[in-house]
Amino acid sequence: MNLKNIKIETKNLNLFYGKNQALKNINLDIDANKITALIGPSGCGKSTYLRTLNRMNDLITDVKITGNVLIDGKNIYDRKIDIVALRRNVGMVFQKSNPFPKSIYENVAYGPRINGIGKKEWLDDIVETSLKRAAIWDEVKDRLKDNAIGLSGGQQQRVCIARALAVNPQIILMDEPASALDPISTSKIEELIFTLKKSITIVIVTHNMQQAARISDNTAFFLNGEIIEYDATRKIFIEPKDERTQNYITGKFG
Repeated sequence: MNLKNIKIETKNLNLFYGKNQALKNINLDIDANKITALIGPSGCGKSTYLRTLNRMNDLITDVKITGNVLIDGKNIYDRKIDIVALRRNVGMVFQKSNPFPKSIYENVAYGPRINGIGKKEWLDDIVETSLKRAAIWDEVKDRLKDNAIGLSGGQQQRVCIARALAVNPQIILMDEPASALDPISTSKIEELIFTLKKSITIVIVTHNMQQAARISDNTAFFLNGEIIEYDATRKIFIEPKDERTQNYITGKFG
């Protein structure tokens, strides 16, 4: 694998919640401008790993982390790292849509505002561009002053994606972004994710094997805090090397 194309490098990463080891010696290189799916049964460590990529686990008490996570060659666990800048560069979209109880416009403008952009023309342009990139502009362009909470679940999730895009991240982490949505909304989210990879590196946790197969370029299979197998998605689903991978993707456990 060409190192120049690797956006994220994880080296010998271990994570403990108190005495419980949730991640065990994770070594994983994630390609730039690709969609990488993290699959595995509940409690296997995939969401925990996802949160290490923008240090969200820092918010949990009694967490101990060893090893390194490098983004563009810089260790994000270095004491000198600017965590605010890190989280601006590495956006997060959660399983349950979480728009602020504000207007659609203010939801998307929030990040640019706290980063010092106050000029209305600039904010207007960022809001429009971000909503277009999130494939929801045509649905909300005449409702920008409406409360985002009044949108449907799928629309709320796309507004949350627009909010993440508004600060121009290089990477977006998605934790089951479509699991609470109906099939039509899920399809829109998947189309959006596929479009975004042209300019953004995407790492997505999903329990949906069909979704992982449809949209991801590479897939990592987690089990009991370890990576069992990591390869091109086609190989993982058609020719897995490990019997445990085969058993999981065919529904024998999970």
